[in-house]
Amino acid sequence: MAVRRGGTDSRGGTGTRRLGVAIAALGGALALTAAAVSPTAAVGRPEQGRHHGPALRYTALGDSYTAGPAIPTQVDAACARSDHDYPSLAAAAEHADLTDVSCSGATTAEMWQAQGTNPPQLDAVHRDTDLVTLQIGGNDIGFGSIIATCAALSATDPAGSPCEQHYTAGGTDQLTANVLQTAPKVAAVLRAIHTRAPHARVVVVGYPDLLPDDGVGCFPAVPFAAGDFPYLRDTEKRLNTMLRAEALLHGAAYTDTYTPTVGRDMCRAADVRWIEPLTPASPAAPAHPNAKGEQAMAAALERQLAHVLPGCGGR
Repeated sequence: MAVRRGGTDSRGGTGTRRLGVAIAALGGALALTAAAVSPTAAVGRPEQGRHHGPALRYTALGDSYTAGPAIPTQVDAACARSDHDYPSLAAAAEHADLTDVSCSGATTAEMWQAQGTNPPQLDAVHRDTDLVTLQIGGNDIGFGSIIATCAALSATDPAGSPCEQHYTAGGTDQLTANVLQTAPKVAAVLRAIHTRAPHARVVVVGYPDLLPDDGVGCFPAVPFAAGDFPYLRDTEKRLNTMLRAEALLHGAAYTDTYTPTVGRDMCRAADVRWIEPLTPASPAAPAHPNAKGEQAMAAALERQLAHVLPGCGGR
């Protein structure tokens, strides 16, 4: 589907109250990391047929966790986008008219600027758009460089926490700081979506469970030091908590994809996991969802859409 062009929105700053609430929510994530979460028993295709009437106009924005790199069939080589990513699965379930502009490697900056041959993602959001999903922020905090750094440092102290020591040297947790610095960027994207599509339902999609929720690692299958598994788990939870807070503060819904994927992380056996390790055994990018992982995120989104779709777009 061709991407339609739109105008450019301002990326102004955020208010003190918004930032204060986001910081408070991030602090609450420290308590949440101790809570056990039960995995979902099974993943199937999203249920069919709630939406009736004119085709739902759905635009999907996001990064590689949205796009599904290496999952068959790849329909956009430049963005490593699959036709079995979660937006495609959810759109099929809702009989929606999908414009999927998600692109591997995208940050919040690519909402406003082209990424190779992929136009600015916000250009695909219009006044007649009914539904927008947004999954972004992982690359802003540095997912790729974090994984590379922690894997390289693990050999220096496999039983310790060299990655945590690296990122907290000097008394400041740089990854927590990265999450906080990403919050206003996500807020600006949400404001831009509402400006371009004032009647659309907006859903922020969180990231799935990448590492064991109990903090127990699986070195060397996943080459992080034992003490760094809980540190990296907690960092992802802080990111998801920030995304939830920004969604609530900016009139959007939030879809939790972490809880339904607990127990399906990259440390699990090949026939159990929905997230592939750094050396994938199923078609997927390293440390990314495989086809079953995209199905799990589609199912989580569909459950959310059951609440947000009635009266969608004011139609």
